[in-house]
Amino acid sequence: MDVFLQVLANGVMLGGLFAIVSVGLTLIFGIVKVVNFAHGEFLMVGMYLTYLAVTGLGLHPFAAVILVVPVLFLLGALTQRFLIQPLLAAGDHHIQIFATVGLSTVLINLALLVFGADIANTPPSGLRQPLVIGPVRVLLGQVVILGTAIVLVAGLQMFLARTRTGRAIRAVAQNRAAAELMGIDVDRIYALTFGIGAACVGVAAVLIAPLYPTSPNSGTYFVLIAFVVVVLGGLGSIRGAFVGAILIGLIDSVTGFYVGADMREVAVFGVFLAILILKPSGLFGRQLRLSHVSP
Repeated sequence: MDVFLQVLANGVMLGGLFAIVSVGLTLIFGIVKVVNFAHGEFLMVGMYLTYLAVTGLGLHPFAAVILVVPVLFLLGALTQRFLIQPLLAAGDHHIQIFATVGLSTVLINLALLVFGADIANTPPSGLRQPLVIGPVRVLLGQVVILGTAIVLVAGLQMFLARTRTGRAIRAVAQNRAAAELMGIDVDRIYALTFGIGAACVGVAAVLIAPLYPTSPNSGTYFVLIAFVVVVLGGLGSIRGAFVGAILIGLIDSVTGFYVGADMREVAVFGVFLAILILKPSGLFGRQLRLSHVSP
């Protein structure tokens, strides 16, 4: 029983990691209706910034958030304003997808140019310290990631539901034309949303960098799972992204321990495909209205 509880705990902690990466991705899709294929590279940029803040400025990894989050917010807002916005009028979503794929390639090669292909390790500063909770043993950093994911999801839902700006964002997600008639600056909302989504992945980068090595391809694995989580939970659903992330984390952990490490991705994508066949809109998505943001 103790072993089973440990496996479940590992799965929940892994799910918290996937959730904190996925939240920004589902927010951007839900509002701007653009699949950001550079999301993983935004994470990679944030991890490198965290590494520089810790090793160059002597900051604690948590303190790096005051540098990383504003920079990622600005990167996201500028991406929307100067890359995505001119393409929205084109009407063909494939163009926007190709643009974000191009941005992804540019960021990876810039990282290779600046940092090289070597792995950068951010000092953990105690985040790898083990915590023993009954029969379960986890890392302090994992607990922090899970707690931050819960707070981030709850905070975003409250922001969208209870603030004037949040209601404007939801209005744009539901009907852009009607929102414009009500006087909402849709272009500003799009830039703000893209910035918030990028800032969320900045928070994820700060928490992940001390626990995982940083390289130009660091974001590839995380964003692949993030896409699975977002589609599984329901495109545009923040709550669905969190639930989907925990589910994927549990499947990954249980399969890896009881079946074999080489079967984890088979199980994850198998369950993913099964749920899409049974419920194509995802767990919390709405049929034919996948761009709706569930508060």
